[in-house]
Amino acid sequence: MRITVLLLLGVLTFPLTAVSAAAVTNPAQATVCLQCHSGQAGSLGQPVPQWRQSIHAEQGVSCHHCHGGDPTDAPMAMSPERGFIGVPAPEQIADFCGRCHIGVLEDYLASAHGKAPNSAGPQCVTCHAAHPVKKASLDLINPQACGQCHGYERAGEIRSALADTDHEIVELEKELDLLHRQGVAIDTLQKSLFSLRNEYHRLFHSVDLLKINAETEKFRDTLRQMRRQVDAILDELASRKVYGAIVVGFFVLAGFVLLLIRKTYEEEE
Repeated sequence: MRITVLLLLGVLTFPLTAVSAAAVTNPAQATVCLQCHSGQAGSLGQPVPQWRQSIHAEQGVSCHHCHGGDPTDAPMAMSPERGFIGVPAPEQIADFCGRCHIGVLEDYLASAHGKAPNSAGPQCVTCHAAHPVKKASLDLINPQACGQCHGYERAGEIRSALADTDHEIVELEKELDLLHRQGVAIDTLQKSLFSLRNEYHRLFHSVDLLKINAETEKFRDTLRQMRRQVDAILDELASRKVYGAIVVGFFVLAGFVLLLIRKTYEEEE
């Protein structure tokens, strides 16, 4: 019942969310990088439509955030003097992405992937892609992706070990998002869950089944604490709805009684 109510409110507030998402994306679309490359053919223009479908575009991360340069000045956009660093060599990709994803870089470099001889292991773009950057999720662990380099059996075990906790995080995110749309002050909870999700996703990059099994329970304890807080908020909202319905019913009944009294006086006159 709680979820149904939250979903109905979510549908009602969806247009506001869509407008908000567009507001995040629009500033990035105005850069000179996108304006210039959108009109080019082949490999120079191809990254633009790919980027528009990416988690980077969704989060407002544009070309200059990765490649540097000046996104407001076309003649100087690719000048090293304005910070342009271009495209990294394959062996530089982990450090290139790790400028923002610092924790993930640490776990990757300590993993079997990062320690592969001669940098022959998979890089960030092997799983997440370069310009159509895919959001970190369990969907990236699949036979097709992992099968590019090795068998899927161990990767499947890792995915199974992560699945329940990751699903719980996703469901809690949905509930908090719907509560936020209702105007409930849950910013602290959302930030805590966002931080926990990022920390948990670092485990993905360890590709270490023993470490994942050892550390998952710690995350589940924190999730259970958050769940209790969310349930307390939902219980309070449900109580308010009941009290509100009682008050409305009282006034409706009082109005009906007053109407009967008025009619009685009119008939006696």
